[in-house]
Amino acid sequence: MMKKKSIPASKPFLILFLCQIISALDVPLDLSQPPTITHQSPKDYIVDPRENIVIQCEAKGKPPPSFSWTRNGTHFDIDKDAQVTMKPNSGTLVINIMNGGKAEAYEGVYQCTARNERGAAISNNIVIRPSRSPLWTKEKLEPHHVREGDSLVLHCRPPVGLPPPIIFWMDNAFQRLPQSERVSQGLNGDLYFSNVQPEDTREDYICYARFNHTQTIQQKQPISVKVFSMDSLNDTIAANLSDTDIYGAKPVTERQPVLLTPTGSTSTKVELRGNVLLLECIAAGLPTPVIRWIKEGGELPSNRTFFENFKKTLKIIDVSEADSGNYKCIARNTLGSVHHVISVTVKAAPYWITAPRNLVLSPGEDGTLICRANGNPKPSISWLANGVPIAIAPEDPSRKVDGDTIIFSHVQERSSAVYQCNASNEYGYLLANAFVNVLAEPPRILTPANKLYQVIADSPALLDCAYFGSPKPEIEWFKGVKGSILRGNEYVFHDNGTLEIPVAQKDSTGTYTCVARNELGKIQNEVHLEIKDPTMIIKQPEYKVVQRYGQVSFECIIKHDSTLLPTVIWLKDNDELPDDERFLVGKDNLTIMNVTDKDDGTYTCIVNTTLDSVSASAVLTVVARPNPPFDLELTGQLERSIELSWIPGDENNSPITHFVIEYEDGLHEPGVWHYQTEVPGTQTTVQLKLSPYVNYSFRVVAVNKIGRSQPSEPSEQYLTKSASPDENPANVQGIGSEPDNLVITWESLKGFQSNGPGLQYKVSWRQKDVDDEWTSVIVANVSKYIVSGTPTFVPYEIKVQALNDLGYAPEPSEVIGHSGEDLPMVAPGNVQVHVINSTLAKVHWDPVPLKTVRGHLQGYKVYYWKVQSLSRRSRRHVEKKILTFRGNKTFGMLPGLEPYSSYKLNVRVVNGKGEGPASPDKVFKTPEGVPSSPSYLKITNPTLDSLTLEWGSPTHPNGVLTSYILKFQPINNTHELGPLVEIRIPANESSLILKNLNYSTRYKFYFNAQTSVGSGSQITEEAVTIMDEAMASRQVDIATQGWFIGLMCAVALLILILLIVCFIRRNKGGKYPVKEKEDAHADPEIQPMKEDDGTFGEYRLFSFVSSAPF
Repeated sequence: MMKKKSIPASKPFLILFLCQIISALDVPLDLSQPPTITHQSPKDYIVDPRENIVIQCEAKGKPPPSFSWTRNGTHFDIDKDAQVTMKPNSGTLVINIMNGGKAEAYEGVYQCTARNERGAAISNNIVIRPSRSPLWTKEKLEPHHVREGDSLVLHCRPPVGLPPPIIFWMDNAFQRLPQSERVSQGLNGDLYFSNVQPEDTREDYICYARFNHTQTIQQKQPISVKVFSMDSLNDTIAANLSDTDIYGAKPVTERQPVLLTPTGSTSTKVELRGNVLLLECIAAGLPTPVIRWIKEGGELPSNRTFFENFKKTLKIIDVSEADSGNYKCIARNTLGSVHHVISVTVKAAPYWITAPRNLVLSPGEDGTLICRANGNPKPSISWLANGVPIAIAPEDPSRKVDGDTIIFSHVQERSSAVYQCNASNEYGYLLANAFVNVLAEPPRILTPANKLYQVIADSPALLDCAYFGSPKPEIEWFKGVKGSILRGNEYVFHDNGTLEIPVAQKDSTGTYTCVARNELGKIQNEVHLEIKDPTMIIKQPEYKVVQRYGQVSFECIIKHDSTLLPTVIWLKDNDELPDDERFLVGKDNLTIMNVTDKDDGTYTCIVNTTLDSVSASAVLTVVARPNPPFDLELTGQLERSIELSWIPGDENNSPITHFVIEYEDGLHEPGVWHYQTEVPGTQTTVQLKLSPYVNYSFRVVAVNKIGRSQPSEPSEQYLTKSASPDENPANVQGIGSEPDNLVITWESLKGFQSNGPGLQYKVSWRQKDVDDEWTSVIVANVSKYIVSGTPTFVPYEIKVQALNDLGYAPEPSEVIGHSGEDLPMVAPGNVQVHVINSTLAKVHWDPVPLKTVRGHLQGYKVYYWKVQSLSRRSRRHVEKKILTFRGNKTFGMLPGLEPYSSYKLNVRVVNGKGEGPASPDKVFKTPEGVPSSPSYLKITNPTLDSLTLEWGSPTHPNGVLTSYILKFQPINNTHELGPLVEIRIPANESSLILKNLNYSTRYKFYFNAQTSVGSGSQITEEAVTIMDEAMASRQVDIATQGWFIGLMCAVALLILILLIVCFIRRNKGGKYPVKEKEDAHADPEIQPMKEDDGTFGEYRLFSFVSSAPF
C-alpha cells in the first residue's frame, strides 16, 4: 500500500500573488494619503471587569493621523478623565480599572476617528460591556420522589450572565453525571430523564455554571431524587407522601413517547445567516424513544449536518437562506411515535457583495466608489464623507452620489477624502472606509532590483513587478536586456504587474525586464529567473508486513537538483517519529528494530528543498501470534455433552485460522492437557462430547499463520456422572513366553475411559477346538495375566472385559492366542542341490511335519560354505553363510558362488523359539568359470627393438588355466593405434621377450588369461622402445639424477595416498565379502528376483579357519 504526493513550493506563492492581484494598489508611505484604519476592537466587546479596558484603534496615513473618540454619540474628552489614556502615536485607549476604576462606569458605544489634512476615517461602533457572573438566587429545593418508569426534568435555571454561562451537571465528587439516550442535558441546561430507573436514586444532582470571562464556576444547591418501585412502596411511606409526589399508584407500565421539549406540535426558530442552527427534541417514554430528524420537502445538507446529544439535537453549521424550511423530529418506541415540526427562518445581517476600495486618481481623472451589500431584510446604504453624512458634508463638484455608487469626474487635489459606506438592517450593520487620493506621481517600481527567482521545472513562475504611479502606469515585460516585448498565450500578465509563466521550462531561465510608464515618466527593473530540476523519490517505501520483535526497513532514495540541499523527514501517522532508539534514520532509509504492536501505522518520507517538497508513504503491518481467547463459558450441560463458548483475543493483524480445544481431567490426570478437537477460526462455540466420571476443565488456543497463542485461562470444572465402561481394552494378545504357559496382555483403559471408580478387568480363556468351559479371573491395576501349565503351542480363545463399581462393559470380542513355543524337533529331509552355473545353485528340501515345528513356522535357513578351491590347495579362512527363506518354502537359490570350488550345505527349520536340528551336510561342486585378470603386468629392459614382459597368474583362476593371450599395437604421436598383433602363451609361462619391435615407438599391451570356459578380463600397459644407444644413455643419466628420483618418490607417495582413500571409502560402503564376490562373479544368465519371492534368502555370515589343506 503506497501513497505519493508532490507539493510544489511555488503553490503558496501563487496564491499570495493572486490575492495581491485582486486587491487595490497600496500607496507608498512616503506619499500623502488619507488615513486608513488598520486595527480596531470588535463591535461587541465584552471585557473582564477586573482588568484594564483596552479599546484598539490603529491607523496609517501621510501625514500621520490624529485620533479622537466619541462615547454614546458625543465627544469623549479623555483629558478630563484621569483613568483614561491614549497610547502615543496611536488611537488605542487604555482605561485603568486596576487602580480604582469601575468597568460598569465605562459601558457604552465608542467610535474612533483618525484624521489628517487629506480626510478622516472612522471605526465601527464598539459596544463595551463588562462580563457578569452573578450568584445563584437562594431557593428551597424539594426532593423529587418519582415512580420507576416515569419521566423527570431537573431544572437548572442558571443566573443570567454576560456572556451566557456553560452548563454541566456533576456530583459531589466533581464527576460528570453519565448521560445516555435515556438521560441527557438540554440546550437550556435542564437535565431530562425519558424514564427513571432505580439506579437514578441519588442526593447529589448538582448543576454548575461556568463563566469563562471571569474564570468562575457557580454551583446550584444539590437536588435529591428518589425512585420508587410500586412493589417496595409500603403503606407507611405512602401515608407520608402526597398524590403529587407519587404520581399515582399504578404499576410500572410501558408508555408511548411524549415530547418534553419543545411542547406542542409546532414551533418557530429564527437564525442568522452564517451561524450554527441548533434544533432540539427530547421525549419521554418507556422504552426510551429514539429520535429521528427530517426536513419536509428537502434533504438535510450532508456536509454541514451533525447530530449531537444522542440524536436529540440537530446541528447545521454555516446556515444560509436555503436552509429555511420545516424540520420535523420524530420520537418513536415500540408503542408508538410523536412528532414536532419546527419552522426555521434564516435571516441575514448585512454582508458584502462589493465593498468600496481605495481609489488613487491623478488630477483630471474619473473614478467610482461602489458599495453593494445584501441581507435579509435588504440593508439600506448610506454614505459619509470624512465621518460626516454626505448630505451635510462640504460640497465637492467632482462627486455625484447615485445610491450605492459615488461617481467622480475630473477630480482635483482637493477632492481627496475618506468616504464611509454604512449598510444596515435590523440584524446588524457593515461599515467600510475607502479613500479617494488625488496624486500626480511618476511611476515607481517597488520590487527590489535584480531579485532572483528560483522555480521548479514545470511549475508556475511568478515574477513580481510591484509598482505605483498616478496616473496608473502601464506595465510591459521583456526578456533579456535587448529582448522584444513578451506576448502570447505562454504568459499571463496580471493587473498588479506580476508576470506569470504557467509552465516554466529550462529555457525559461534568464533575465526579465519590467518597464512601468505613465505620462509623467518611465522606469524599469530587472529580475532573474532560474529553473531547477524537480526533487523525486526514485525508490519509494513499500508496504511491509513484519512479525512482532522483528526488524523492518523502509527505503527512500531521492534524486534532486545539484544546487538544492534536500532534507529528509520521516513521519509516523503524519506525526513525528517516536523518541525511541529503536528507530534508526539512515541516509536513504528508516530502520525499526525490535518491532512492537504500537509501531503499526503509515510511515511517510518527506523530502524538502527550499523550492519543492515530495513525499511517499507506506503502511507497516505488525503481525504476531493471536492473543489468547478469554471469557470461556460452559452451557447446556448434559451427561455426555456440553457447549463451550469463548471470545477470541486480538488476532494481531493475521486472521485466526482455527481454534484448538484442549481438556484436563482433574480427577485422573491433573495438570495434563489433552487434545479434544478444533474448529474454524470463524467459530466461537462448540458442542463437546464427554465421557462419564471425568472432572473436565477446558481451554482454547487460537492459531494463525504466525503460530499458536498462549492457552486461555481454564474454564470452570465440570464433573460428569459415573457409568459402566463403554469399551473394553484394546490390543488383546495371547503369546506364550515358555513352552508351558500363555501370557495374556492388553492395553489398559485410560482414566477417563473407566467411566467410574473401581476399574477392573475380567480375563477369560479356553483351549480352542476343545469342548472346555471358560476359565476367568478378575484383576486390577495390571495389563498382563500369565496362565501356567498349558500344553506346548496350542491355540486358545481369549477375551478381556472391563468392569467398574457400576457394572460391566459390553461383551468383548474373542481373539486367538497360542501357548508357548519349543524348538523344532526334526530336520528337513531329502536335501538336493542342482548346480545351475559356476556362481549359482538351487537347493531343494522336503518340508517338516507341522506338528514337529512346535511353534509358528517362520521359514527355513540354509547354511553353506566353501570347502576348497579345485584349482589349488591352501589353508584359508572359511566364511559360513546363511540364507533364510520365509514361510513354507521348499527350495531356494544360492547366489555368489565361486567357480570351480567344492561347497557344503545343510538346512534347518525355524520357529519363534529358534532353529531345529540341521540336515546332513550336502556336498556340491561348481564348474569352471572364466579367470580374473592377471595379478600384474610389468614391462622392463627396453632396447631399440625389444621389450621384456613379466606377469603374475590370476588371483582367482576359477578353473584350470589353458593359456595367456597377449595383444599389442603401436601408438603414433597423434595417439592413433596401429595394427593389432595377438600371441598365445602357455599357461606355465610368467615372462616373455618381444623382439623385432620398432625403435622409439610406444606400444599398448592387452593381457588376459584363459580357461576351458573362456577368456577372463584383461589388463593393459604401455611402453616405449629407445631411440639409440646415446638416447638410452641419456635416459639412464636422467634416471640417476637426484631431482628425478625425488619427483618419482613424490608421485609414488601421492598414488599411495589415493589408494588408501579408495580403500577406506570402499570399506565404508558396507559390502561384506559374499556381496563383493557376487558383484565380481555375477552370472549374466541369472536375472534379479523380487525380494518377497523367497527364492534368494537373507544373508548371514559365519567365519572359521579350516584345518584341512585345500
